[in-house]
Amino acid sequence: MEASITLKKVGKLSGDITIFAGLTFGVERGSMVAIVGGNEAGKSTLLKILAGVENPEFGSIFINGLDIVKRRIEIRSQVGYVPNKIDLDPWLTLEQNIRFTGYLFGLNDETISNRLVSYARDLGLVEFLHSPAHSVSSGTLKKTMVLRALIHNPKILLLDDPTAFMDADSNSQTWNLLKSMKGAKTIIYCSQNLIEVENAHDRILVMQEGKIVLDGKLSRLLESFHEYTQFQVEFETLSSKLYKKIILNPKVKNPSKSGKSIHFYGKERKVLFEVINTAAEAILVDFGLKKLGLQDLLEAKFSSAGL
Repeated sequence: MEASITLKKVGKLSGDITIFAGLTFGVERGSMVAIVGGNEAGKSTLLKILAGVENPEFGSIFINGLDIVKRRIEIRSQVGYVPNKIDLDPWLTLEQNIRFTGYLFGLNDETISNRLVSYARDLGLVEFLHSPAHSVSSGTLKKTMVLRALIHNPKILLLDDPTAFMDADSNSQTWNLLKSMKGAKTIIYCSQNLIEVENAHDRILVMQEGKIVLDGKLSRLLESFHEYTQFQVEFETLSSKLYKKIILNPKVKNPSKSGKSIHFYGKERKVLFEVINTAAEAILVDFGLKKLGLQDLLEAKFSSAGL
């Protein structure tokens, strides 16, 4: 597929601190890419650069074939950006905030109204449109920022934690809308909600200290860990002595104790029975097992021991 975004050896500095250096990758047109990583990984800065809010110190970025620095004005109309922090004017109504952005992109009132009403229905915002921004919840403001980013019908959406502050209904409304656009628009987003990322991506980029350390679909990224299962066993009482006895089993990987429960990973399911046999004198309350997810992958990747 044709690349929508291309980065070539891109670097960004903040004073004497290197936020990232030598980033090189492409994003296919119409794909949905999730970026995850720690607070200092460089995720938000990367989105700001792609949105044209900040410039890279070196390297090249192309948006639909256009150089992001040399052709900034042309590119602006092709990109919709939702920053991490709420930046709506608190004394304007939600509709006025959105209309102002539409006017900046040269849209007429009819076009703005049609898109505004359609997206407001999708996002459950109709009843709030005439409310001042300072009078509504943070989740409603975040949905308004998503709508604002869509008002000029951009080809690319850049979303920094798009469902922050939202309740379950608002989260669902937002993702239903974004998923419906996959294929028609290129969507790149950062999120701290790993369940959200697992359910909405064509590709995951894992950033650490300004570098991309993992890149691919979750199912492919988990291939090297496919033989592992995660287990949790709860006892009526889990003493330190019993816990130490259980973790002596070399098949028990990355064990951790939480209250009366032990959590661990194992390559074979029979390790669960070995643990239960080891604790034969203790009273078993419950146990569970499930496949690995994104959180497990990140913990294994960033831990010194790994799995």
